[in-house]
Amino acid sequence: MTALAGSSLASIFLYLISLKFYGAKPLWFLVWNLFLAWLPLMFAILLVNYLKSQPWVSWLGALLTLLWLVFLPNSFYLISDIVHISYADPSQTLYYVVMLFSFSFSGLIVGFASLYLLHKQLLKRLKPLTAHTWVAVIILLCSFAIYLGRYLRWSTWDTVLNPAGVLFDVSDRIINPVAYGQTFQVTALFFILLGSIYYTLWHLMVAIRQFKSD
Repeated sequence: MTALAGSSLASIFLYLISLKFYGAKPLWFLVWNLFLAWLPLMFAILLVNYLKSQPWVSWLGALLTLLWLVFLPNSFYLISDIVHISYADPSQTLYYVVMLFSFSFSGLIVGFASLYLLHKQLLKRLKPLTAHTWVAVIILLCSFAIYLGRYLRWSTWDTVLNPAGVLFDVSDRIINPVAYGQTFQVTALFFILLGSIYYTLWHLMVAIRQFKSD
C-alpha cells in the first residue's frame, strides 16, 4: 500500500509542478480521476477482510463486490487521459508525457492490485479455469466501460443518476453491433492492453512466489 500511495503522490506532485510552470490547470480532473481509481482497491480490501469470517453470498458481500466492479473501470480509465497531451505546447510535450504516464501508471497499478485481490478470492472458491475466465470477463467489461466514458462521456455516477440513458446506449450497441464498429474496436484495443498487462503481472507474481519457495 505504501508503494502504491507513493506512486499516486508522485503523480500529484508532478501535477502541482505543472500548475506553476506549465499551465496545466484545465487538467485538474486527473487528480479526481486518480481518487476514483483508488476506490475499487478500498472496496476490494474491505471485501477480502469481510470474507475472512463471512460468506461471499450475503448482502454485504454482494454490495462490496458490486461497488468494486462499478468503480474498477475508473482505475484503468486514466490511461485514456493520455489524449490530453494536446493541451501541451511543443516545448512542454515531454513534461506532459511524463505527467500523464505517471497518472496512467498509478491508476493501472491500483486497479490491477484490486483485481489481483479478487482473483485470489475466486481461486479459493472456483476451479482455476472458471476463476481466470471471470477475470477475463471483468477486464472485458472494464474495457467497454472505458469506451463508454471516453467516447459517450458516461461516468460511474450515471449508473445511478441516469441508468436508463446508460442502459439505452449499451443495449443499442449490443442489438446493432454492425452500426457501432468503433465500440468494438476500442473495447478490443483496451481488452488486449489490459489483459496482456495483467497476464504478465499475474505470472510475474507466480514466478516470484516460486522463486521464494525454492
